[in-house]
Amino acid sequence: MNYDLFRALHILSVIAWMAGLLYLPRIFIYHIQNHDKAEVTSVFRMMERKLIKLIMNPAMIAAWIFGCGLIYIDYKARGAGFLTQAWFLTKIAGIIAITGWHHYLTVTFKKLDRGEDIGSEKYWRIVNEVPFVIAIIMVLAVTLEFGA
Repeated sequence: MNYDLFRALHILSVIAWMAGLLYLPRIFIYHIQNHDKAEVTSVFRMMERKLIKLIMNPAMIAAWIFGCGLIYIDYKARGAGFLTQAWFLTKIAGIIAITGWHHYLTVTFKKLDRGEDIGSEKYWRIVNEVPFVIAIIMVLAVTLEFGA
């Protein structure tokens, strides 16, 4: 029961986190496009701040908590062997990458909030796909458990 509950809550947390990670760069694009319109950029600034503080940060924390809970439950049930398997190490690398991306976006928001340049629309359109590519690799690693 605990495993299924933790897994469900982990999946829901990851969905919310990924939604924010995919949406924030899109808002950055709109913000950049309207940099000369103070009223418009103030709305985007509020949207960016609320997305980070009310959705992305809590979802990231929840995903980490429930993910660690799943690791603990798995460890108790099947021992430490899975901790060194390729699929698990791939998942951990993905978690570190996604968490790093989250922090990069947060730092970028702070720069944008101070009026600093954060790059072009083209840059943000390209890198907007980064978390999804990482998520694809992580989901395949976990569901296929390659190297097990």
